[in-house]
Amino acid sequence: MAKQLDYKTIRAIFERFHEMEPEPEGELEHTNAYTLVVAVALSAQATDVGVNKATRELFKIADTPEKMLALGEEKLIEHIKTIGLYRNKAKNVMKLSRILVEDYDGVVPNSRAALVSLPGVGRKTANVVLNMWWKQPTQAVDTHIFRVGNRTGIAPGKDVDAVERAIEDNIPADFQQHAHHWLILHGRYVCKARKPVCSNCIIREFCQFEEKTE
Repeated sequence: MAKQLDYKTIRAIFERFHEMEPEPEGELEHTNAYTLVVAVALSAQATDVGVNKATRELFKIADTPEKMLALGEEKLIEHIKTIGLYRNKAKNVMKLSRILVEDYDGVVPNSRAALVSLPGVGRKTANVVLNMWWKQPTQAVDTHIFRVGNRTGIAPGKDVDAVERAIEDNIPADFQQHAHHWLILHGRYVCKARKPVCSNCIIREFCQFEEKTE
């Protein structure tokens, strides 16, 4: 685990991220808060590309909890069977859709506590939804952010909760809104798990990773 970087260094890193991509966006396709919740729930242990391929046609016919319930679990499975753990995910989508209809008048709630009470929605999923749809500066720590946070020293921590707190505590407020997208994209395309592309890294000079590649 790298040592926590100081304020000036972290600020310089995020200024560079901002210069490269001022408005980073998540790669999961969605049309409203409900389809975003479903897409993020389906993305657990799956790629965004794979989820988008499965949901592209699904969301044309089931973009509300009411329409999803009308579609039914078996037809939902037909759409998402290329995604890992699809049977269990289908059950959760149907359960959360029913809860949204019965308890929330079909509207996705926008508090973390209410979101994580939905089947298949954990803290990370809730944070993604709050950030992407309601523009809250929440930090959804996935494997990419955990790796980048610890390798670089931007947000070191022994577990995802510690990394989430480190991001909230150490990244300047004016970069909090987009922080998790910058870090995810950096981890996905540059600071890769097995073969980081250090030669193409815009924050290489600030990074504490000792095993940099050429």
